[in-house]
Amino acid sequence: MLGIVATIKVKPGMESQFEAVAKELVAKVNASEPGCRLYALHRAEAPLTYVFMERYADQAAVEAHRGTDYFKALGNRGPGGARRGARGDHPGSRPSHP
Repeated sequence: MLGIVATIKVKPGMESQFEAVAKELVAKVNASEPGCRLYALHRAEAPLTYVFMERYADQAAVEAHRGTDYFKALGNRGPGGARRGARGDHPGSRPSHP
């Protein structure tokens, strides 16, 4: 099992737009990726900051997620001027292991 925490900052005033697209992404991942055990969006305490909590069955499931059209569409610069960090093995993430 692999865990990922992806932190994303958005431009001021773009929170609603980002949330709408991110919630659609969450729904697609949860409906379409059997190797994904958890994919949830949270608003962080820091202003303009969101956190995706992700858990995958294995590395193949992570790679399958990264290969989806909807993930690629979000890209490194997503809706709302989202900026992903550059930590871990996933754009904007820090891997964690149980």
